[in-house]
Amino acid sequence: MTLSLKVEAKSCKSSGKIKGKKPPKDQCNQENDSDCCEEGKFYDIYKCSPKVTSHTKAVLTINSFQKGGDGGGPSECDGKYHSDHIPIVALSTGWFNKMNRCFKNITIHGNGKSVNAMVVDECDSTKGCDADHDYQPPCDNNIVDGSKAVWEALGVPKKDRGLMDIYWTDA
Repeated sequence: MTLSLKVEAKSCKSSGKIKGKKPPKDQCNQENDSDCCEEGKFYDIYKCSPKVTSHTKAVLTINSFQKGGDGGGPSECDGKYHSDHIPIVALSTGWFNKMNRCFKNITIHGNGKSVNAMVVDECDSTKGCDADHDYQPPCDNNIVDGSKAVWEALGVPKKDRGLMDIYWTDA
């Protein structure tokens, strides 16, 4: 088991780094305690994500997909904003797979529960610290960025939402 995890980790190394820029005043929405880029800090970027299996480990983060929310621009799959009251997600660049998972459902397991959620966006692991990405750092390569409805379906209290280890699979 340890060997396969090491091989998986080695198969998806950082593709480089980007240098953070200070966001212009009021240009980094921290609605869900989102991080803003820091001037001069270097952030890893990834073109890949760990291999998808029937038990893919990931980190669930919280994101707003609504206009004016901390998710930045409209969703990559359809160029639209979506309600945070429906179970939807953005996946790290490698898992998003050049839009091949758009509008497909994944099953997320966490907190002793599971929920099906539709993929509507990419959590960009290759770019960040710019207006298109709400001056937030690039996503790590193992992120499932869920709407408020995903967290509610998993029964996570508001005070505990932000980061949670989960696993997921294609539904």
